[in-house]
Amino acid sequence: MSQLHHYAETHEVTNQVPPLDGLNLYRSDLPLQEWVRRYHGGWADEQLSAYGQLAGGALMEAGFLANENKPAFKSHDRYGHRVDMVDFHPAYHELMAAGIKAGITSAPWTDPRPGAQVARAATMYLHNQAEAGTSCPMTMTYACVPALRLQPDLAEIWLPKILSGQYDPRNLPIAQKTGATIGMAMTEKQGGTDVRANTTRAYPVGVGGPGQAYELIGHKWFCSAPMCDAFLTLAQTDKGLSCFLLPRHRPDGSRNEFYVQRLKNKLGNWANASSEVEYRGALAWMIGPEGRGVPTIIEMVSLTRFDCMIGSSSLMRQALTQAAHHCAHRTVGTRVLSEQPLMQNVLADLALESEAALALTMRMGYSLDNAHDEQEDKFARLVTAIGKYWICKRAPGMINEAQECLGGAGYVEETILPRLYREAPVNSIWEGSGNVQCLDVLRALSKEPGVLDVLFAELGDGHGSSALKQRIERIKQQFADTDDIQYRARQLTEDVAIALQAKLLLEAGNSTVSDAFIASRLGEHGQAYGTLPRGLDVEALVARSTPTTLQE
Repeated sequence: MSQLHHYAETHEVTNQVPPLDGLNLYRSDLPLQEWVRRYHGGWADEQLSAYGQLAGGALMEAGFLANENKPAFKSHDRYGHRVDMVDFHPAYHELMAAGIKAGITSAPWTDPRPGAQVARAATMYLHNQAEAGTSCPMTMTYACVPALRLQPDLAEIWLPKILSGQYDPRNLPIAQKTGATIGMAMTEKQGGTDVRANTTRAYPVGVGGPGQAYELIGHKWFCSAPMCDAFLTLAQTDKGLSCFLLPRHRPDGSRNEFYVQRLKNKLGNWANASSEVEYRGALAWMIGPEGRGVPTIIEMVSLTRFDCMIGSSSLMRQALTQAAHHCAHRTVGTRVLSEQPLMQNVLADLALESEAALALTMRMGYSLDNAHDEQEDKFARLVTAIGKYWICKRAPGMINEAQECLGGAGYVEETILPRLYREAPVNSIWEGSGNVQCLDVLRALSKEPGVLDVLFAELGDGHGSSALKQRIERIKQQFADTDDIQYRARQLTEDVAIALQAKLLLEAGNSTVSDAFIASRLGEHGQAYGTLPRGLDVEALVARSTPTTLQE
């Protein structure tokens, strides 16, 4: 055997891509920097750079650990007492602490300056690339604020802890906490999206009405992040479906009658615990008018839907980063992949999809920053549903194409791409799936005067693009024809989304990007990525989104 020892080394490892460990996800993302500045978030440049460095380094590593070590449900302690606890890996807590400290749950409310929502969206965009599961509880905590403010007496108790910027995972009553997180529990087995079919009942402890205590009996088929300190939930009263704040602890410090039945075994989103729960006389306080639970909680839902846009956009960006980096270093034949025409076509197409999603997301952030303006408020009402539908719908296919750029390596768990792919569907399903969003677009247009006018004022006359002008005219004709409009709702929503993205890219002034987007999305374009028409500057598009190029 000793004579054969020199054969033990069968090959030399060559043609491998250098690691992206420690990449500053902000400084290496030129489109993100430009869109943040465009919508008045430039003042956050340094803090975004710092978080980009953290997200691409320590938090990226923590993301792998949090997903490799899923949360575990502990129903009882060793003495047999029911405790309903979920244990998380320390990496989960590291991610939560970093995101909350960076203001993902609080910044636009504690420092509502121009661009605050845009800067916060950018921070979430960076965080979500490192680990998306922790974004769920942070999203709900951020989004609960407008709903809680409808009930000032409860807000006075809860908001100081929600907005403290401190992560406190201890299972204690709110009075003993330095920070609080908020979850949501709406859907039930028999109804799903149709929350008006909920059977959970709320019984007043004394005098009923807004701000008063009730006991809830029933179940929730989905309760996300069950270790939160309180939950916004829905239950029926004599006047109909109403909204409640249900804490994990009663005022005397005892545990509430809130019982976790099991954790969901999900396709992705592994670091986050999603559960089924029962209320067995759980104490909760009514928020907003009795019987108006859906309009009350929609204040929260509209913001969580916005975060679905951020989430899907960020997953696409990370997938693009991985694909572009790989192709910039991997040689096939005698040429680097990113220099080969067909791969340039694919990478440029992926880059267009990513930047268009980012553009619409940041435009929505600008709208939220200016919600006091009636036009912007109506724009946000409509485009939240449009953007949530289209961006979340595009993410899984785009990420799969990015995986293919790496070949078999993109299918292996040592890379982040399988996790991104598993994560992508949740945003299109959570907070209302595709049909719900498209029907909400029709609802906004039919029930809220002026919304359609705001849309066409935003789209304008095509901004010098004949292709966009033709698309806008077609959209007007489609909305004027109300026959079987529900049947056509997805096509309508898609057409509006693409037209808005084209308009935003045109306005931004980078003709390389806007010309390519319009030529492909409004012109002849194949069904798969990598079918861009001739005559586009694909090299410039690829260079714009390749992290190694931007760092040099």
